[in-house]
Amino acid sequence: NHAYIISHLEQPLTLEEDRRFNSMVERAERREPIPYIVGYAYFFGRRFAVDPAVLIPRPETEIMVQNAIDWYLENEKQGATRRLVDVGTGSGCIAITLALSLPQAEIEAVDISPAALEVAQANALEYGVSQQIKFHLGNLLEPVTGPSEMVIANLPYVADHEWTGLDDGVKWYEPEQALRGGPEGLDLITLLVEQAKVKMAPGGVIFLEIGWQQRNAVQEIAKHFFEQDQITVLPDFAGHDRIVVIEKHDGVSH
Repeated sequence: NHAYIISHLEQPLTLEEDRRFNSMVERAERREPIPYIVGYAYFFGRRFAVDPAVLIPRPETEIMVQNAIDWYLENEKQGATRRLVDVGTGSGCIAITLALSLPQAEIEAVDISPAALEVAQANALEYGVSQQIKFHLGNLLEPVTGPSEMVIANLPYVADHEWTGLDDGVKWYEPEQALRGGPEGLDLITLLVEQAKVKMAPGGVIFLEIGWQQRNAVQEIAKHFFEQDQITVLPDFAGHDRIVVIEKHDGVSH
């Protein structure tokens, strides 16, 4: 780690360490992302195992998760167990962060990739939250049976025409299935919102990470399925539209 390197600058590498280091440098020269080379990435200050089966966690997603945690705590009902669903869990960083921050919540995590679920389950075991998170192999909300108080998703949202413009390290190495969202980048977002219409509990909420130019399109999708409900758009660190929040009416007359 960084502290060890600084405090042991004069320590010579063994031949095996030298070989491994040079191998890593060669991989980096070929644009392979550093988290895949070292085998981990950080999210919410915690270290998560990653490999090419899963997307590398991004800082923008931390904003969505923090807003989700804040919403949960503000809307917590005394003694009530709330079900939260992380759709497209990948490395499991969202579900695990929610579990560690909200130990009273029941969490379900879904992914269509068996290899991604293996990574997520290993990370959950590492952080001691395997009993709190129920993992499902499947498409979006299909494996989830009961009503959910929160759905949170960082789904593929890169449009087909944007693909060639991505950084080489992203499009050559990160899983295409976790990035490409169809002609306009909205295929899976649309399907998830449609599914959530019948699988959300009254008074529940949906958090969606979106592409920075998709605000209007995703708002229209949300309004189509949740026409009576509150829809909010939140910015990322750069001020770009990044998170759509759909708060479902609680069904109680006011």
